[in-house]
Amino acid sequence: MPNNTLDKAKKGKIVTIVNLPTGNIRPQLIRLGLTEGSTIKCVERLPGGTIVVQKNRQEIAVGFDLAKKIKVILQ
Repeated sequence: MPNNTLDKAKKGKIVTIVNLPTGNIRPQLIRLGLTEGSTIKCVERLPGGTIVVQKNRQEIAVGFDLAKKIKVILQ
């Protein structure tokens, strides 16, 4: 299991989600299209740690605390 998390993604880089956190947030992430195996692009890193990712044409802002819980493979 990789130990990279979404908060380590650099702007412009593509990552593959390998593990989502459990709990109430998991179904919300899945509804947004952020599923295990999804390939997403980090399009922006905002002050305060928020990360904006893009899947297909949709941009999704992910808070820093949540991004630390999403395990990814950096490409």
